[in-house]
Amino acid sequence: MDKSMIKGIAVGGLAMVVLGASGVTGYKTLMQPKEAEVVAVKEVMETVVTPREQCENVQVQRQAPVKDQNRLAGTAIGGLAGGLLGSTIGKGSGNTVATVAGAVAGGYAGNQVQKNMQQKDTVTSVEQRCRTVNEKSQKLKGYDVTYRLDGKDGTVRTSFKPGATLPVKDGQVVTTPPVAAAQAKS
Repeated sequence: MDKSMIKGIAVGGLAMVVLGASGVTGYKTLMQPKEAEVVAVKEVMETVVTPREQCENVQVQRQAPVKDQNRLAGTAIGGLAGGLLGSTIGKGSGNTVATVAGAVAGGYAGNQVQKNMQQKDTVTSVEQRCRTVNEKSQKLKGYDVTYRLDGKDGTVRTSFKPGATLPVKDGQVVTTPPVAAAQAKS
């Protein structure tokens, strides 16, 4: 055997090993599943709290402004009426005492009557009252997908609702939306 023949056998043998290995790899690649079966899909919801201001008009009653702080009108009218009433009682110097006592008692009574009237005198106005209320709503966050690949179950979260299958690439489930995956190829 000459050297060229030995070299040819060696190179041929090496080529066969390389071709055989790539054939096994190619076969494994061909035999890998292209999709995983979707077993279950569950929506994942998120509660979103949105604050907003809520206002309403409310009737408010307040004590009316007092014009006669010292209640002089009530005291004077009460004193005058009490004095007149007291003057009708008694004779002589007793009449004077009854008139003064009637005036004092009437003045006090008139003062208290005016005080009660002022406290009950109210003014009604409308005011706007506002408060912050929180509105709750549900927002779809994604989908928890249970799949079966090579007889084993797994779970992934996707942003899209899958169909009956999920694509598989290099033995891994692809979780990108189909539109994004199609755009990535072009």
